[in-house]
Amino acid sequence: MGLLVDGKWQDEWYDTDRTGGKFKRESARFRNWVTPDGAAGSSGRGGFRAESGRYHLYVSMACPWAHRTLIFRKLKGLDAHISVSVVHPDMLENGWEFREDDPEHHDYVNSARYLHQIYTRVDPEYTGRVTVPVLWDTQTSDIVSNESADIIRMLNSAFDHLEGVNDRLDFYPDDLQQNIDEVNERVYHDVNNGVYKTGFATAQSVYEQSWDALFESLDWLEQRLAAHRYLVGDRLTEADWRLFTTLIRFDAVYYSHFKCNRERISDFHHLSGYLRDLYQVPGVAETVDIGQIKRHYYVSQRTINPTQIVPVGPYLDFDAPHQRGALGPGFGKG
Repeated sequence: MGLLVDGKWQDEWYDTDRTGGKFKRESARFRNWVTPDGAAGSSGRGGFRAESGRYHLYVSMACPWAHRTLIFRKLKGLDAHISVSVVHPDMLENGWEFREDDPEHHDYVNSARYLHQIYTRVDPEYTGRVTVPVLWDTQTSDIVSNESADIIRMLNSAFDHLEGVNDRLDFYPDDLQQNIDEVNERVYHDVNNGVYKTGFATAQSVYEQSWDALFESLDWLEQRLAAHRYLVGDRLTEADWRLFTTLIRFDAVYYSHFKCNRERISDFHHLSGYLRDLYQVPGVAETVDIGQIKRHYYVSQRTINPTQIVPVGPYLDFDAPHQRGALGPGFGKG
């Protein structure tokens, strides 16, 4: 864990002394936008045209934020249009890194050794955390975005005109956007980021406050999913995939490593079935690597786990029947 300061790498953990024991996530710095024709959208951001072979994703199989982009790339049929480099799960004194002798964790575009070299290639004086995902423009040698929420919106619609892309699949439809945004807001603060606020807290009261908010929201989600197959409008949306990447890591990592230990997701009847339902959507399972997930958290976060021992368990069967069919049609069935 570390950051860049004026373009120089510093191996530093989060300064929770300055924040009263609270973990505060840094906002993404690169917030450009890919559009079908390269023109700016309603947000005023644009300048990057959606073209086949132009863009490259830097991701970690362990990171829930990067995982979102892999799911959208897979389900939208963008594999042939957007290439990927996967960092090694061990994020140690040099941050996210590649391995020259490891084809699975190699930078095939810029031949970087460390991800922070990608950031300083764009901004030699960059100051801030070096995070995944990164959407890289190979044409201009520039970072389009390092904000996962923006990247999945781009993948959802900007490339729909390309051959082989599933343009009928829309995870952010106009009629559901307000509801999706409302669910996303609570899930982000209390669940997606909530597990980190709980696990990285260095004051007891801060930990307990985050722990309470996390499980209050998990209870709320459990109740919501008792009546509906998915979170919004009885159809799979962006809100589901944003939640999924936290749920899939919960029992293996967050429950023990981050002390999020009131219940496991497998102890929630509806949430656990919902998790298996999403995992069994064709193509999703191949974006999940529990081995790399566990190795990253338990080996890399030495402040929390100084022994770096990776637990053998738990046994997780995401292929077990989910029994969610009675609540509505599944993915791809209307």
